Amino acid sequence: MPKKIGLLTAGGDCQGLNATMRGLGKTLYQNIKDVELYGFLGGFSGMINADYVKLEPHDFSGILTRGGTILGSGRQGFKTMKVVEDGVDKVKNMKKIYDKLDLDCLMVLGGNGTHKTANLLSQSGMNVIALPKTIDNDIYGTDFTFGFHTAVEVATDAIDRVHSTAESHSRVMIVEIMGNKAGWLTLYSGVAGGADIILIPEIPFDPDLVKEAVMVRRKNGHNFTIIAVAEGAMTKKEAGLKEKERLAKRKELGYRSVSDLLTAEIAEDGLEVRSMAPSYMQRGGSPCPYDRFLCTKFGIYAASLFEQGIFGVTVALRDNQMTHNLLSGMADKSKLVAPNDQTVQLARKMGISFGDTDPTDYYKK
Repeated sequence: MPKKIGLLTAGGDCQGLNATMRGLGKTLYQNIKDVELYGFLGGFSGMINADYVKLEPHDFSGILTRGGTILGSGRQGFKTMKVVEDGVDKVKNMKKIYDKLDLDCLMVLGGNGTHKTANLLSQSGMNVIALPKTIDNDIYGTDFTFGFHTAVEVATDAIDRVHSTAESHSRVMIVEIMGNKAGWLTLYSGVAGGADIILIPEIPFDPDLVKEAVMVRRKNGHNFTIIAVAEGAMTKKEAGLKEKERLAKRKELGYRSVSDLLTAEIAEDGLEVRSMAPSYMQRGGSPCPYDRFLCTKFGIYAASLFEQGIFGVTVALRDNQMTHNLLSGMADKSKLVAPNDQTVQLARKMGISFGDTDPTDYYKK
Protein backbone atom coordinates (compact mmCIF):
# COMPACT_ATOMS: atom_id res chain seq x y z
CA MET A 1 0.00 0.00 0.00
CA PRO A 2 1.35 3.45 -0.89
CA LYS A 3 1.92 6.11 1.71
CA LYS A 4 -0.55 8.94 1.15
CA ILE A 5 0.04 12.54 2.14
CA GLY A 6 -2.21 15.59 1.84
CA LEU A 7 -0.78 19.04 1.29
CA LEU A 8 -2.29 22.51 1.57
CA THR A 9 -1.27 26.15 1.85
CA ALA A 10 -3.51 28.42 3.92
CA GLY A 11 -3.71 32.07 4.91
CA GLY A 12 -2.03 34.89 3.03
CA ASP A 13 0.39 33.99 0.26
CA CYS A 14 4.07 34.77 0.48
CA GLN A 15 7.35 33.96 -1.19
CA GLY A 16 8.67 30.46 -0.52
CA LEU A 17 5.48 28.41 -0.40
CA ASN A 18 6.34 26.67 -3.66
CA ALA A 19 9.99 26.29 -2.68
CA THR A 20 8.95 24.58 0.56
CA MET A 21 6.56 22.23 -1.23
CA ARG A 22 9.33 21.43 -3.69
CA GLY A 23 11.73 20.47 -0.89
CA LEU A 24 9.01 18.37 0.71
CA GLY A 25 7.79 16.69 -2.47
CA LYS A 26 11.18 15.89 -3.92
CA THR A 27 12.37 14.41 -0.62
CA LEU A 28 9.29 12.23 -0.23
CA TYR A 29 9.49 10.91 -3.78
CA GLN A 30 13.22 10.33 -3.43
CA ASN A 31 13.12 8.43 -0.14
CA ILE A 32 9.79 6.58 -0.07
CA LYS A 33 9.38 3.80 -2.62
CA ASP A 34 5.60 4.08 -3.00
CA VAL A 35 4.09 7.46 -2.11
CA GLU A 36 1.14 9.54 -3.30
CA LEU A 37 0.65 13.26 -2.69
CA TYR A 38 -2.66 15.08 -2.87
CA GLY A 39 -2.92 18.86 -2.98
CA PHE A 40 -5.99 20.61 -1.59
CA LEU A 41 -6.84 23.75 -3.55
CA GLY A 42 -7.47 27.14 -1.97
CA GLY A 43 -6.39 26.32 1.57
CA PHE A 44 -8.62 24.58 4.11
CA SER A 45 -11.67 25.23 1.93
CA GLY A 46 -10.24 22.76 -0.58
CA MET A 47 -10.22 20.07 2.07
CA ILE A 48 -13.64 21.05 3.40
CA ASN A 49 -15.16 20.86 -0.08
CA ALA A 50 -13.10 17.89 -1.35
CA ASP A 51 -11.43 20.06 -3.99
CA TYR A 52 -8.08 18.39 -4.59
CA VAL A 53 -5.66 17.11 -7.21
CA LYS A 54 -3.18 14.27 -7.23
CA LEU A 55 0.33 15.69 -7.44
CA GLU A 56 2.99 14.06 -9.59
CA PRO A 57 6.80 14.39 -9.29
CA HIS A 58 6.91 16.83 -12.22
CA ASP A 59 4.58 19.20 -10.34
CA PHE A 60 7.46 19.96 -7.97
CA SER A 61 9.92 20.85 -10.70
CA GLY A 62 10.58 24.44 -11.78
CA ILE A 63 8.85 26.03 -8.78
CA LEU A 64 11.85 26.87 -6.57
CA THR A 65 11.86 30.52 -7.66
CA ARG A 66 8.14 30.89 -8.25
CA GLY A 67 6.17 33.14 -5.92
CA GLY A 68 2.69 32.45 -4.61
CA THR A 69 1.46 28.86 -4.38
CA ILE A 70 0.64 26.31 -7.05
CA LEU A 71 -2.22 25.06 -4.85
CA GLY A 72 -3.79 28.45 -4.25
CA SER A 73 -4.54 29.77 -0.79
CA GLY A 74 -7.35 31.29 1.21
CA ARG A 75 -8.23 32.59 4.63
CA GLN A 76 -10.50 30.43 6.74
CA GLY A 77 -10.69 32.07 10.17
CA PHE A 78 -9.93 29.76 13.08
CA LYS A 79 -12.89 31.13 15.04
CA THR A 80 -15.25 29.89 12.31
CA MET A 81 -13.76 26.41 12.08
CA LYS A 82 -16.04 24.98 14.76
CA VAL A 83 -19.07 26.90 13.48
CA VAL A 84 -21.49 24.90 11.35
CA GLU A 85 -22.43 27.11 8.39
CA ASP A 86 -25.09 26.19 5.81
CA GLY A 87 -25.16 22.73 7.30
CA VAL A 88 -21.42 22.24 6.79
CA ASP A 89 -19.38 20.97 9.75
CA LYS A 90 -15.91 22.01 8.57
CA VAL A 91 -13.80 19.84 10.84
CA LYS A 92 -16.05 16.83 10.28
CA ASN A 93 -15.82 17.32 6.52
CA MET A 94 -12.03 17.53 6.62
CA LYS A 95 -11.80 14.38 8.73
CA LYS A 96 -14.14 12.68 6.26
CA ILE A 97 -11.98 13.52 3.24
CA TYR A 98 -8.84 12.60 5.22
CA ASP A 99 -10.31 9.14 5.82
CA LYS A 100 -11.75 8.83 2.31
CA LEU A 101 -8.33 9.37 0.74
CA ASP A 102 -6.84 7.11 3.41
CA LEU A 103 -4.19 9.74 4.17
CA ASP A 104 -1.27 8.92 6.43
CA CYS A 105 -0.53 12.59 7.09
CA LEU A 106 -1.62 16.13 6.30
CA MET A 107 1.11 18.72 5.66
CA VAL A 108 -0.07 22.28 6.37
CA LEU A 109 1.86 25.41 5.37
CA GLY A 110 0.71 28.61 7.05
CA GLY A 111 0.91 31.24 9.76
CA ASN A 112 -0.51 31.59 13.27
CA GLY A 113 -4.17 31.07 12.37
CA THR A 114 -3.29 28.13 10.18
CA HIS A 115 -1.29 26.57 13.01
CA LYS A 116 -4.29 26.87 15.33
CA THR A 117 -6.43 25.00 12.82
CA ALA A 118 -3.65 22.45 12.27
CA ASN A 119 -3.67 21.79 16.01
CA LEU A 120 -7.47 21.42 15.92
CA LEU A 121 -7.20 18.85 13.13
CA SER A 122 -4.47 17.04 15.04
CA GLN A 123 -6.73 16.85 18.09
CA SER A 124 -9.53 15.46 15.88
CA GLY A 125 -7.43 12.41 15.06
CA MET A 126 -5.45 13.35 11.96
CA ASN A 127 -1.68 13.02 11.62
CA VAL A 128 -0.59 16.62 11.02
CA ILE A 129 2.76 18.30 10.36
CA ALA A 130 2.83 22.09 9.98
CA LEU A 131 5.42 24.34 8.37
CA PRO A 132 5.82 27.99 9.51
CA LYS A 133 5.02 30.56 6.84
CA THR A 134 4.58 34.30 7.35
CA ILE A 135 6.31 37.52 6.41
CA ASP A 136 5.53 38.74 9.95
CA ASN A 137 7.98 36.24 11.51
CA ASP A 138 5.67 35.99 14.53
CA ILE A 139 5.27 32.22 14.88
CA TYR A 140 6.33 31.11 18.34
CA GLY A 141 9.24 28.70 18.74
CA THR A 142 11.15 29.36 15.52
CA ASP A 143 13.86 31.94 14.90
CA PHE A 144 12.59 32.61 11.39
CA THR A 145 9.62 31.79 9.21
CA PHE A 146 9.95 31.39 5.47
CA GLY A 147 8.91 34.45 3.51
CA PHE A 148 10.23 36.85 6.14
CA HIS A 149 13.68 37.53 4.71
CA THR A 150 12.32 38.13 1.21
CA ALA A 151 9.76 40.59 2.59
CA VAL A 152 12.58 42.33 4.47
CA GLU A 153 14.43 42.74 1.17
CA VAL A 154 11.35 44.23 -0.53
CA ALA A 155 10.56 46.58 2.36
CA THR A 156 14.21 47.62 2.66
CA ASP A 157 14.34 48.39 -1.05
CA ALA A 158 11.24 50.60 -0.66
CA ILE A 159 12.91 52.51 2.17
CA ASP A 160 16.13 52.80 0.16
CA ARG A 161 14.28 54.31 -2.77
CA VAL A 162 12.63 57.14 -0.82
CA HIS A 163 15.93 58.43 0.57
CA SER A 164 16.86 60.37 -2.56
CA THR A 165 13.52 62.15 -2.94
CA ALA A 166 13.39 62.83 0.80
CA GLU A 167 16.81 64.45 0.73
CA SER A 168 16.23 66.30 -2.55
CA HIS A 169 13.00 67.91 -1.34
CA SER A 170 13.78 68.16 2.40
CA ARG A 171 10.82 65.94 3.18
CA VAL A 172 9.69 63.60 5.88
CA MET A 173 8.99 60.29 4.15
CA ILE A 174 6.80 57.71 5.88
CA VAL A 175 7.00 54.11 4.68
CA GLU A 176 4.22 51.89 6.04
CA ILE A 177 5.33 48.28 6.37
CA MET A 178 3.11 45.23 6.85
CA GLY A 179 2.75 43.90 10.39
CA ASN A 180 -0.51 44.27 12.27
CA LYS A 181 0.57 42.83 15.62
CA ALA A 182 4.28 42.09 15.24
CA GLY A 183 6.98 44.58 14.31
CA TRP A 184 9.74 42.25 13.15
CA LEU A 185 9.44 43.17 9.48
CA THR A 186 9.46 46.92 10.20
CA LEU A 187 12.31 46.57 12.70
CA TYR A 188 14.58 44.60 10.37
CA SER A 189 13.83 46.60 7.22
CA GLY A 190 13.95 49.88 9.15
CA VAL A 191 17.43 49.16 10.46
CA ALA A 192 18.62 47.73 7.13
CA GLY A 193 17.13 50.66 5.19
CA GLY A 194 18.60 53.36 7.40
CA ALA A 195 15.30 54.66 8.79
CA ASP A 196 15.67 57.43 11.36
CA ILE A 197 12.46 56.56 13.21
CA ILE A 198 10.98 53.06 13.57
CA LEU A 199 7.48 52.60 14.96
CA ILE A 200 6.18 49.12 15.81
CA PRO A 201 3.04 47.76 17.52
CA GLU A 202 4.93 46.52 20.57
CA ILE A 203 6.24 49.99 21.47
CA PRO A 204 3.39 52.56 21.47
CA PHE A 205 4.60 55.97 20.34
CA ASP A 206 3.90 59.58 21.27
CA PRO A 207 3.26 61.70 18.13
CA ASP A 208 4.80 64.72 19.87
CA LEU A 209 8.03 62.79 20.48
CA VAL A 210 8.07 61.66 16.84
CA LYS A 211 7.72 65.29 15.71
CA GLU A 212 10.40 66.33 18.16
CA ALA A 213 12.75 63.69 16.77
CA VAL A 214 12.21 65.14 13.29
CA MET A 215 12.91 68.69 14.54
CA VAL A 216 16.04 67.64 16.45
CA ARG A 217 17.39 66.08 13.25
CA ARG A 218 16.76 69.35 11.42
CA LYS A 219 18.52 71.35 14.12
CA ASN A 220 21.47 69.01 13.74
CA GLY A 221 21.66 69.67 10.00
CA HIS A 222 19.62 66.74 8.64
CA ASN A 223 17.01 68.21 6.31
CA PHE A 224 15.06 64.98 5.82
CA THR A 225 13.72 62.11 7.93
CA ILE A 226 12.75 58.57 7.04
CA ILE A 227 10.07 56.93 9.19
CA ALA A 228 9.42 53.19 8.93
CA VAL A 229 6.09 52.40 10.58
CA ALA A 230 4.31 49.08 10.98
CA GLU A 231 0.66 49.09 9.88
CA GLY A 232 -0.32 48.03 13.40
CA ALA A 233 1.69 50.70 15.22
CA MET A 234 -0.33 52.77 17.69
CA THR A 235 -0.01 55.85 19.82
CA LYS A 236 0.30 55.63 23.59
CA LYS A 237 -3.25 56.97 23.89
CA GLU A 238 -4.50 54.22 21.56
CA ALA A 239 -2.64 51.44 23.34
CA GLY A 240 -5.47 50.83 25.80
CA LEU A 241 -8.07 50.40 23.06
CA LYS A 242 -9.07 47.21 21.29
CA GLU A 243 -8.18 47.10 17.60
CA LYS A 244 -11.74 47.75 16.43
CA GLU A 245 -12.07 50.68 18.83
CA ARG A 246 -8.74 52.09 17.69
CA LEU A 247 -9.66 51.89 14.01
CA ALA A 248 -13.10 53.38 14.66
CA LYS A 249 -11.55 56.28 16.55
CA ARG A 250 -9.15 56.99 13.69
CA LYS A 251 -11.97 56.82 11.17
CA GLU A 252 -13.85 59.46 13.14
CA LEU A 253 -10.80 61.70 12.82
CA GLY A 254 -10.52 61.00 9.09
CA TYR A 255 -7.49 58.72 9.25
CA ARG A 256 -7.48 55.51 7.23
CA SER A 257 -4.17 54.30 8.58
CA VAL A 258 -1.37 55.04 11.01
CA SER A 259 0.44 56.74 8.11
CA ASP A 260 -2.45 59.17 7.71
CA LEU A 261 -2.32 59.93 11.42
CA LEU A 262 1.43 60.56 11.36
CA THR A 263 1.24 62.66 8.21
CA ALA A 264 -1.38 64.93 9.75
CA GLU A 265 0.51 65.26 13.03
CA ILE A 266 3.88 66.08 11.45
CA ALA A 267 2.42 68.42 8.82
CA GLU A 268 1.06 70.59 11.64
CA ASP A 269 4.59 71.89 12.15
CA GLY A 270 4.75 73.09 8.55
CA LEU A 271 6.91 70.24 7.32
CA GLU A 272 6.47 68.62 3.93
CA VAL A 273 5.40 65.03 4.47
CA ARG A 274 4.77 62.16 2.07
CA SER A 275 3.76 58.59 2.83
CA MET A 276 3.81 55.39 0.81
CA ALA A 277 3.18 51.68 1.38
CA PRO A 278 4.84 48.80 -0.49
CA SER A 279 1.72 46.84 0.54
CA TYR A 280 1.28 43.48 -1.21
CA MET A 281 4.58 43.81 -3.03
CA GLN A 282 6.08 42.60 0.25
CA ARG A 283 4.34 39.25 -0.29
CA GLY A 284 5.02 38.86 -3.99
CA GLY A 285 7.73 37.81 -6.35
CA SER A 286 10.50 35.27 -6.18
CA PRO A 287 11.91 34.21 -2.79
CA CYS A 288 15.40 35.47 -1.99
CA PRO A 289 18.30 32.96 -1.84
CA TYR A 290 18.14 32.72 1.96
CA ASP A 291 14.43 31.87 1.86
CA ARG A 292 14.97 29.32 -0.92
CA PHE A 293 17.58 27.64 1.26
CA LEU A 294 15.42 27.82 4.39
CA CYS A 295 12.32 26.57 2.56
CA THR A 296 14.22 23.61 1.18
CA LYS A 297 15.50 22.72 4.65
CA PHE A 298 12.00 23.03 6.13
CA GLY A 299 10.55 20.79 3.42
CA ILE A 300 13.24 18.14 3.82
CA TYR A 301 12.88 18.17 7.59
CA ALA A 302 9.09 17.85 7.40
CA ALA A 303 9.53 14.82 5.14
CA SER A 304 11.93 13.27 7.65
CA LEU A 305 9.40 13.81 10.44
CA PHE A 306 6.85 11.88 8.39
CA GLU A 307 9.30 9.04 7.82
CA GLN A 308 9.90 8.87 11.58
CA GLY A 309 6.17 8.92 12.36
CA ILE A 310 6.37 12.19 14.30
CA PHE A 311 3.06 14.05 14.09
CA GLY A 312 1.19 16.84 15.85
CA VAL A 313 4.21 19.11 15.40
CA THR A 314 5.43 22.11 13.44
CA VAL A 315 8.86 22.52 11.88
CA ALA A 316 11.15 25.13 13.44
CA LEU A 317 14.61 26.67 13.18
CA ARG A 318 16.37 27.38 16.48
CA ASP A 319 20.01 28.40 16.84
CA ASN A 320 20.51 27.51 13.16
CA GLN A 321 19.39 23.93 13.80
CA MET A 322 16.28 22.24 12.41
CA THR A 323 13.88 21.05 15.09
CA HIS A 324 10.15 20.86 15.80
CA ASN A 325 7.58 22.02 18.35
CA LEU A 326 4.37 20.44 19.53
CA LEU A 327 1.38 22.13 17.91
CA SER A 328 -0.48 21.90 21.20
CA GLY A 329 2.24 23.91 22.92
CA MET A 330 2.54 26.84 20.52
CA ALA A 331 -0.63 27.18 18.45
CA ASP A 332 -2.06 29.92 20.69
CA LYS A 333 1.21 31.83 21.10
CA SER A 334 2.78 34.59 19.04
CA LYS A 335 6.39 35.76 18.92
CA LEU A 336 6.40 39.54 19.33
CA VAL A 337 9.22 42.07 19.56
CA ALA A 338 10.10 42.65 23.21
CA PRO A 339 10.65 46.34 24.04
CA ASN A 340 14.09 45.36 25.37
CA ASP A 341 14.92 43.15 22.38
CA GLN A 342 18.63 43.33 21.57
CA THR A 343 17.98 44.72 18.08
CA VAL A 344 15.82 47.49 19.55
CA GLN A 345 18.52 48.34 22.09
CA LEU A 346 21.23 48.42 19.44
CA ALA A 347 19.08 50.60 17.18
CA ARG A 348 18.55 53.06 20.03
CA LYS A 349 22.31 53.22 20.61
CA MET A 350 22.86 54.51 17.09
CA GLY A 351 20.17 57.18 17.48
CA ILE A 352 17.11 55.54 15.95
CA SER A 353 13.96 56.80 17.64
CA PHE A 354 11.04 54.53 18.51
CA GLY A 355 8.83 57.51 19.31
CA ASP A 356 8.62 56.71 23.00
CA THR A 357 11.43 58.73 24.61
CA ASP A 358 12.78 62.26 24.44
CA PRO A 359 14.97 62.39 21.29
CA THR A 360 17.29 64.98 22.82
CA ASP A 361 18.54 62.21 25.10
CA TYR A 362 20.33 60.43 22.28
CA TYR A 363 20.19 62.45 19.04
CA LYS A 364 23.55 64.09 18.52
CA LYS A 365 25.38 65.59 15.57
